[in-house]
Amino acid sequence: MEGDINQKLLTEAEKTEVGEVKLKEKIWTETKKMWVVAGPAIFTRFSTFGVTVISQAFVGHIGATELAAYSLSLTVLLRFGNGVLLGMASALETLCGQAFGAKQYHMLGIYLQRSWIVLFLTACCLLPLYIFTTPILIALGQDEKIAEVAGYIGHWFIFVVFSFIISFTCQMFLQAQSKNMIIAYLAAFSIGIHIFLSWLLTMKFKFGLIGALSSTVLAYWLPNIGQILFVICGGCKDTWKGFSMLAFKDLWPVVKLSLSSGAMLCLELWYNTILVLLTGNLKNAQVAIDALAICLNINGWEMMISLGFLAAASVRVSNELGRGSSKAAKFSIVMTTLTSLSIGFVLFVLFLCLRGRLAYIFTESEQVANAVAHLSPLLACSILLNSVQPVLSGVAVGAGWQSTVAWVNIASYYLIGIPIGVVLGYVLNMEVKGVWIGMLLGTFVQTIVLIIITWKTDWDKQVILAQTRVNKWLVPESREENGNTENSA
Repeated sequence: MEGDINQKLLTEAEKTEVGEVKLKEKIWTETKKMWVVAGPAIFTRFSTFGVTVISQAFVGHIGATELAAYSLSLTVLLRFGNGVLLGMASALETLCGQAFGAKQYHMLGIYLQRSWIVLFLTACCLLPLYIFTTPILIALGQDEKIAEVAGYIGHWFIFVVFSFIISFTCQMFLQAQSKNMIIAYLAAFSIGIHIFLSWLLTMKFKFGLIGALSSTVLAYWLPNIGQILFVICGGCKDTWKGFSMLAFKDLWPVVKLSLSSGAMLCLELWYNTILVLLTGNLKNAQVAIDALAICLNINGWEMMISLGFLAAASVRVSNELGRGSSKAAKFSIVMTTLTSLSIGFVLFVLFLCLRGRLAYIFTESEQVANAVAHLSPLLACSILLNSVQPVLSGVAVGAGWQSTVAWVNIASYYLIGIPIGVVLGYVLNMEVKGVWIGMLLGTFVQTIVLIIITWKTDWDKQVILAQTRVNKWLVPESREENGNTENSA
């Protein structure tokens, strides 16, 4: 009897041990898969963000007017174009990720070409903004001299905007296959060349704006050339079958998903722009804007980490839904969220401790440093929220919920966040702190709503929806090859 009990206890202990080993293996496997996407994505975003920062630093040595014009063009023009095209391109994350998970590898190349067409047409629609920059800025009340220089810079930014078409789509195409290390290598090479050329052309040869902008354009296009060559020259043999006329077929569903994706992302980007605009109308706006600019700069760098996890969540969820595994999709959401939240919590504590001391990296003004110290708790809270919210947005992209999240963004940001910010900042005279608290409440509401949506989602149903989407737009491989043959002819 005692032997039987001991045997039973031993068996149960062995089962528990096996279960723990399996869980550890599962966590380790998922962590590796997550970092294969997140690591290069974070580095690439840091590098891309660094290109504009480096350009701004060298333009600052040319003259005050040039710096003001470049900063204005960067904030109003480039970030707007970046947001629209990045949002439109995120539809490719959903399509490529789910098709790759479903092992419909040949469809990735067709989706890539369809996305090129959609983004090219979108970029053409944005052209007037860059061609008529000067009259637009003058109409908005900007200084005429600054507006003229900004108009000149805007013409150069046309080349940058068209570079986003290749950059964003190829990144998402490669990320879906977990082949984005090549993107990180190219980004590192590009930023190195950019630093050298910016110094050579602006400081050494004194070419001024032409030198700085030439280097900027080259820094954006160099990685694109490398990515295209990698894709079409054998780096993606299973997923790239050559150019196909089938890319022009079934474009409308891609356009609809792209528009939903664009709306979702732009609503988030414009939210931060409105924060700056509201601050500009407060009393003592100079100190408020300087302090806010420092906080948003730090927040922007940290956001690059969060966007890396957004990419990881999108790829892992779309891959697992396409593969037909709802459990693996849910597990990847938990792992990505916890990892990002852990990093966010460490940074949250760090910025709470440092407070105003961070400001002296950017300014010598004690008044601005004190303002930053007052805003530091809000900056820390923003960083903590940013460690969760982008991951959930990535889950939405992976599952194809872009239109749902766009409505959530409108409600939480524009019906809750901004009105509360205006009341606190202007009516209750809390100034920049009040505006930011309102904006944080909007982000908090959005995060809570996304958590509830993710928690209550029937993931088995999402698997069926993903597979329906993949099968609905599936082109048999034989027809895809015929499309290539016709195109070659």
